[in-house]
Amino acid sequence: MKNKVKQTKTGKATKVAKTVDEYLERIPEPASSTLNKVRAVIRSVAPPDATESISYGIPTFKYKGMLASYAAFSDHCSLFPGAGPTIEFKNELKTFQTSKGTIRFASDKPLPATLLKKLVKARIAENERKKGR
Repeated sequence: MKNKVKQTKTGKATKVAKTVDEYLERIPEPASSTLNKVRAVIRSVAPPDATESISYGIPTFKYKGMLASYAAFSDHCSLFPGAGPTIEFKNELKTFQTSKGTIRFASDKPLPATLLKKLVKARIAENERKKGR
């Protein structure tokens, strides 16, 4: 099986990481440390049967559907908790750049752990409601 190749903004082809650890090892500091902190916080509130993998080329937690993804970019990092949590906590996210389901933050400053936990817990509840129908 051939490795998937991802095209960067400059047109340079790169191999897509196969594991979350590989993804995090490839990104430079300070984004690597920041995303490792994000990963640890998500793990701390995710249910024990949540899984972690690479989806669409970025680290993703899944639990009854997509739980949260995160990624590093050239000038920022992003968390992708879905639209529901982003809308639910819009007042607490005022200091961050947001769009539907996306939260951007500085590469050297992870989201506050308490806010990140709220976002993930809201997404867990949302996924459980959807699967309970």
